[in-house]
Amino acid sequence: MDEFEHVVYMLKCKDDTLYTGYTNNLEKRLHMHESGKGAKYTRGRGPFQVELIEKFETKEEAMKREYAIKKLPRHDKEHLIRHYRKRDNT
Repeated sequence: MDEFEHVVYMLKCKDDTLYTGYTNNLEKRLHMHESGKGAKYTRGRGPFQVELIEKFETKEEAMKREYAIKKLPRHDKEHLIRHYRKRDNT
């Protein structure tokens, strides 16, 4: 079992909206989104681009982070994405 199996992720939808979700199996969850069987919000909004992935040791930590991100205004979410990309490219 992976030490960090709890994942918060952000998708950019084809209509340029952002979706934030939680999963313990990112590959499976992304497939569900792409096949139209993911969250109601993402149905019909694909294809998607993964913009952010954050990993946590516990489900509780991940769920708190997901909730916090969902409450952020769009410009703060975009700031998180820029920071993630900058960190990921180093």
